[in-house]
Amino acid sequence: MFAIREAAKTLGIDLSKATVAVQGYGNAGQFAHKLVKELFGSKVVAVSDSRGGVYCPDGIDFDEAVAWKNQQGTVGTFKTGECQRVTNEELLELDVDILIPAALENQIGDWNANNIKAKIVAELANGPTTPAADEILHQNGVYVIPDFLCNAGGVTVSYFEQVQNAYDYYWEVEDVYQRLDKKMTAAFHAVHDTAQKYNVHNRLGAYIVSVARVAEAMKLRGWV
Repeated sequence: MFAIREAAKTLGIDLSKATVAVQGYGNAGQFAHKLVKELFGSKVVAVSDSRGGVYCPDGIDFDEAVAWKNQQGTVGTFKTGECQRVTNEELLELDVDILIPAALENQIGDWNANNIKAKIVAELANGPTTPAADEILHQNGVYVIPDFLCNAGGVTVSYFEQVQNAYDYYWEVEDVYQRLDKKMTAAFHAVHDTAQKYNVHNRLGAYIVSVARVAEAMKLRGWV
């Protein structure tokens, strides 16, 4: 969520008016739906799972969608207002501001990358975009937040837990969010600035930041 917020600032997108599609309605996808609404006021207009999806231009209520999923076993049959069924493939190509692939890998490839209309692709899944698609999306001006930046909040908070356990001193939840915000915001801008500096897509920018940090650590330890 912090990465999405910073990407929206960078692109001049008002998240309170943004539309969102979420592919994959498991743990990651459901909380993405919940948080974009609670934190930003964005409107989730499409969700899907392994059995299909639904597109509702007027928006999808989080509590209703989760209840439907729990009762019916899928959000693909969700019914409220003016909704229509869509496939997982069709959901990816909807005209929305933010696309959140939170399902399987290799969902966006050279076969459909040119059809992606979202301004931001926030990768909650691992590897949802192929290398070929990265190049196409970059050329088309689609802003991809790569997986190992976008979904790194979980492992960052796990690190916070390790620190607290080592000290036997535990933080308030507000402190955790504040520290996470600081870490993720700094990481986002490091990646964005590097990608802009070298005129490459964000995933390559993230790799450059990562490798440079490892190389620097190895130098400081006298390994190289």
